[in-house]
Amino acid sequence: MSTTPRTNAMPGPVPRPARAGAPVVRAGAPVVRAARRAAGLAAGGVTAVVELGFLCLTGGLLAVLAVWPAGRRAARRFAEAGTARLVALERARLAAWFGHDTGGMAVWPTRSGYGYLALRATFGTLASCVTFAGLFLGLLFLSGGVGELLSGESSPVPLRYPGVRLTVDSGPLGAAYGLVLLGLSALWGAATVAAERRLAAYFAGPGEREAMRRRIAELTATRSGIVRAVDDERRRIERDLHDGVQQRGVALGMLLGRARHGTDPAAVAALVDQAYAESRRLLDELRGVAWRIYPAALDELGLRDALAGVAEQAGVRVTIRYGLAERPVSEIETAVYFVAREAIANAAKHADARSVLVVLSEDGNMTTVEITDDGRGGADPAGGGLSGLERRVLALDGAFEVDSPPGGPTRITARLPRGGSGRREPSCG
Repeated sequence: MSTTPRTNAMPGPVPRPARAGAPVVRAGAPVVRAARRAAGLAAGGVTAVVELGFLCLTGGLLAVLAVWPAGRRAARRFAEAGTARLVALERARLAAWFGHDTGGMAVWPTRSGYGYLALRATFGTLASCVTFAGLFLGLLFLSGGVGELLSGESSPVPLRYPGVRLTVDSGPLGAAYGLVLLGLSALWGAATVAAERRLAAYFAGPGEREAMRRRIAELTATRSGIVRAVDDERRRIERDLHDGVQQRGVALGMLLGRARHGTDPAAVAALVDQAYAESRRLLDELRGVAWRIYPAALDELGLRDALAGVAEQAGVRVTIRYGLAERPVSEIETAVYFVAREAIANAAKHADARSVLVVLSEDGNMTTVEITDDGRGGADPAGGGLSGLERRVLALDGAFEVDSPPGGPTRITARLPRGGSGRREPSCG
C-alpha cells in the first residue's frame, strides 16, 4: 500500500499528473466485519435464550389464566409489551452487528412478532450452540496439535476407513481437525447471518406492492434532485462566466480599444503587452471553467490520475489511497471524482484543514470513496455543495453520508454500485 502526498500548484487547468500509488485495499475491513458478525451471533445466542424463556412464560400464563377474563387480558398485555420490546431489541441487533435494516413496518403486528420470536429463538439457540461449539473444539484441536508439533511429542494414531488404513502423527492430525472445524464453523456462522436476515425480512419486509411504491417514490425524488442539481450547475457556470471570463474579456477589449486609438508608440506598445497578458489570463480562466464542468483528464488518464491532478492543486496535503482493481462505468467514475473534488475543495477553503485523506475501495458490489480531513468540522450536509453531491449519488442508487462534528474531523463517504466495465486504468508511464 502506497500513499502519494500532493501539494498545491498555481490555479489553472489540470496538468498531466504523475501516477498515484499502487492499488490499495483496506485489509482490516473483512476482519472487522467478521468480528462484528461474531459478536452479533454471540448476542443473538443470549437474546434467543431470553426469548425462549419469555415465550414459555407467556404461554404458561395464557394457558393458566384462560378461564379468568381479567387475568387473560392482563397476560395478553404483558405478552404484547414484551414481544414489542424483544422485537425492537432484535431489530437493533440486526442493524448494529449485521448492518441489516429490517425496513418494512415500524411496528410489527402482534402475531407476526410472536411467530418471529418463536422461530428466531429456536433457530438462534441452535445456531449459536453449533457455531461456538465448533469454534471451541476447533481451537482446542488446533492448539493441541500445534503444541504437540512444537514440543515434538506427537504420537502415531491409526486411522481405519473402509478400504483404507493409515497411521499419522497426532500433532498434524489435531491441527488439521482444528482447521476443518474452524472453517466449518465460519461457514455455518455466515449461513446463520444470512438466515437471520431472511427471517427478519420475511416477517417485517415490505410486500411487492409496498416495495414498488417505495421505489417509485425514490425514483421520483431522485429525478427531482437531478433537475435541481442541473439547475444549480448551470447557475454556477453562469456565475463563473460572468464574474471571471466576461470581466477579463471586457478588460481585454478596453485595452485593445485604447491601443487602437493611441498615438504614442511607447504607450501603444505597453497597452498591447497588457492586452497580451490579459488574453493569457482569459485563456487560463476559460480552461479553468471547462475543467470545473468536466475534466478531460478523467477520460484521457482515468480516475486515479484525475484525482492526483486535483490533489496537486488543492492547497493542502492530500493523500490518495486507490484500491479499485478496475475502472467503474463512466457515470459512477464521474460521481466519485466530483465527490472527492468537492470534499477536497471544501476542506481547503472552509475547514482550515492541513491534510486530507482520500480512500477508494471496493466491497462486494459497491464502490466506496471516503474523504477525511483534519479541519475544524461543522460541515452542513444541507449546504449547496454537499446537498448537490448527495443528489448526484442518490440518483445512481448510492448512499451519501457526512460526519462532521464541531472541532472535526470531517468524514464524507459515498457508496455507489460498482457497475464494473472491465476497463483497466490506462497507463501513462
